[in-house]
Amino acid sequence: MYTFTAVIERCPKTNLYVGYIPGFPGAHSQGETIEELNRNIKEVIEMILEDGTPRLESEFVGTYTVVI
Repeated sequence: MYTFTAVIERCPKTNLYVGYIPGFPGAHSQGETIEELNRNIKEVIEMILEDGTPRLESEFVGTYTVVI
């Protein structure tokens, strides 16, 4: 079993949720709802993992709020 952290944004032009796994090439998808995005990104990750465990290019650390 693998656990990945996805970054989710909402595109203002399409109103779609867009998600990606930081440092994981090709692990990105979109959906009209968070639930659809979750299903889609899981499917993408499963397809990528069929070729073996990928070597992540970076490690997700977290988010940071900048106050100016």
